[in-house]
Amino acid sequence: MRIEEAICYGKEKVHSDFAKILLSDLLGKNPLELYLCLEEEVPINLLEQYKKEIQALQEGTPIQYAIGHVQFFNRQFYVDKNVLIPRFETEELVEKALEYIQQIWEKDFPLHILDLGCGSGVIGLTLQDKLPSSTVELLDISEKALNVAKKNSETLQIPVLFHQGDFLENLESSPFDIIISNPPYIREDEEIEEIVKKNEPALALYGGKDGLSCYRKILQHVNSYLKEKFLLAFEIGETQKDSLTELVKIYLKDVEIECLKDLQGRDRMLFVYRKGNG
Repeated sequence: MRIEEAICYGKEKVHSDFAKILLSDLLGKNPLELYLCLEEEVPINLLEQYKKEIQALQEGTPIQYAIGHVQFFNRQFYVDKNVLIPRFETEELVEKALEYIQQIWEKDFPLHILDLGCGSGVIGLTLQDKLPSSTVELLDISEKALNVAKKNSETLQIPVLFHQGDFLENLESSPFDIIISNPPYIREDEEIEEIVKKNEPALALYGGKDGLSCYRKILQHVNSYLKEKFLLAFEIGETQKDSLTELVKIYLKDVEIECLKDLQGRDRMLFVYRKGNG
């Protein structure tokens, strides 16, 4: 089958953009390049894989799971149904965290960083890549999620430390300069997109009745794991700013608390920090 025929085949079954993304990914081409080589034959093995991925999309699989990867900070990360699909909002969290780090610490200061509830590892691995003089540790309760993060660590050649556990409970590690987390924060009764509900792991989505249960778990233990001078960075639900700010004040004293909006204008990131000594 020629590339032109393969595109037509896919367009009959799924959205044309998805068909082009699947085919270009398999052929190692930019989607725009496909139109420069419409007469080329698609190798039989890749054609069969293409048809399988088209079928997966027809059955409601997100395209990121179908192709098996996402782009995050210009790096390609492996993802499957054992981890959340990283969103652009999480890239914003990392980008803003890096800005806070520049404001609080000197350049190339050897930081000790924890990615809490790491999933595919995009946050922690990106921070390790951007801050090579630092030590980054990744923790998740899901062994399957940790396996995905380990695969990304190996593929991208970004070495980090891994732990399995329920947030900070029973974590044996020295205090951290930075703890960053995108924990489950969706309320149990909150309506979400059907494609997300059916495909992405519930363990990584839902944060109890009010969406704050995971933050409570973190905050009740976090003092023991932070240095005097620290940065705590959370991705949050757009309606959680006030309630989470009050929760932080219960467990952490003498800190600065700042909430930032994402590019859609929604409250999305909460940063807690102390510019003390040490």
